Amino acid sequence: MSLSKKQFKEFVENFDFTTLFNYLGWSHLNEKNQIKLNENSYNFQSVAEKGGFRILIFIPEKDQKIPEYNIRLQLDRKISRLYREHLIVFCDEKKTTQIWQLFVKQMGRPSRLSETKWSKGQEPELLYQKTAGLFFTLDEEENITIADVVERVNENFSQNVEKVTKKFYENFRKEHKAFIGFITGISEVADKEWYASLMLNRLMFCYFIQKKGFLDNNLNYLKEKLEYCQQKKGKDQFYVSFYRNFLLELFHKGLGAPEHSSDFKKVLGKIPYLNGGLFDKHELELQYADININDEAFIKVFNFFDTYNWHLDTRTNASGNDVNPDVIGYIFEKYINDRAQMGAYYTKEDITDYISKNCIIPFLFDETSRNLKKPFDATGEIWTAMKESGDAYIYDAVKYGIPSDNLWADLPEEVIAGLDPDQTDLVEKRKCWNKPAPADVALPTEIYREVIDRRKRYAEIKDRKIGRASCRERVCYVV
Repeated sequence: MSLSKKQFKEFVENFDFTTLFNYLGWSHLNEKNQIKLNENSYNFQSVAEKGGFRILIFIPEKDQKIPEYNIRLQLDRKISRLYREHLIVFCDEKKTTQIWQLFVKQMGRPSRLSETKWSKGQEPELLYQKTAGLFFTLDEEENITIADVVERVNENFSQNVEKVTKKFYENFRKEHKAFIGFITGISEVADKEWYASLMLNRLMFCYFIQKKGFLDNNLNYLKEKLEYCQQKKGKDQFYVSFYRNFLLELFHKGLGAPEHSSDFKKVLGKIPYLNGGLFDKHELELQYADININDEAFIKVFNFFDTYNWHLDTRTNASGNDVNPDVIGYIFEKYINDRAQMGAYYTKEDITDYISKNCIIPFLFDETSRNLKKPFDATGEIWTAMKESGDAYIYDAVKYGIPSDNLWADLPEEVIAGLDPDQTDLVEKRKCWNKPAPADVALPTEIYREVIDRRKRYAEIKDRKIGRASCRERVCYVV
């Protein structure tokens, strides 16, 4: 049974999720769970499932609003202990707003929160694009596994992210090419391209912190300062350009300097010091003393940036025009690494992820524990919370396919028969361990022997008494 856009719209507007997912071939459920969090209660109703993947709806009590972002994350973690794979639809009491929330999981990469918001009167086009792909036929019913469902859900709910990323990248390339044409004072073409990349990188970084209010608590700081400079100085003898009169001051004496004078604060406002090198004087700025960039370049760039929403976190909203650090990372990977001859390099996510988890995070815990010993004590609140968290801090890949009630219950009897290491015919009984395991219990290419080793590791991490370990050992053991 196919689902038309008209039918989908009616189901969404009527908040009829049970019928919606029934049309998509999901099995009907009517189970309720109450989640306790910070002395508050939150009610959820399971309305559908497929292969063990659940659809849950938040049912607000009287005068209860849709929880804030950080509360929704905490609720998701608690629900994960009940149903590992799930999608939550948060609804308001008056049935005017929905937030579809899903953690998109990709092998070898951190999970990303996908949020799709719909409000009454809005066309649910993006929701339809994502949800229509979750249709399952009767022919699939017999062989469908939770792995198949998870793959299909993740694929459909990550589509918008990929489209936005590629769209932004293509537009960025056009803006970069146009920006080069406004630069004067640099003779070498390669240097001019390099400097255009540097300036756009700086401006993108500024847009992230600007939208969080970190630039003089003004969400439209750069554009307003451009207009202010032109009005204050005029476009004649006293005004060179927004670039020379304002931006260089902002970069070198503001964002790149630890202390700011009172005169600086009067003109540029409250600006943070960012000790990362991006806003220091660049070698090109030292080599070419007469660099200038026409105001028109920044008018074009700001107009382009203003067509997007900028987020410092990694949630992936479905408005079709959202930019977060992952999008910028894609641009750096595709764009900057193609220009390695200019001395610009981008370190990919897998390397920075390894560095942060094995160096930065343990260091931060060590330093914090030295100054705040009580919370980090073996009986302190931090480690107590971690011990009571179940498997919330264990990698998704490590706990993939493991049933919540019994570590071995879902494995074939012939595989379970070889678990006891004290048997005399152990080699013979474990021959079947070398067979490939099915996708609902195994990661790609895993055999049963590897599945068993991974599950033992999972049990070891989950049950280990971490109180005796040092801060660094505790953190490294989990991350």
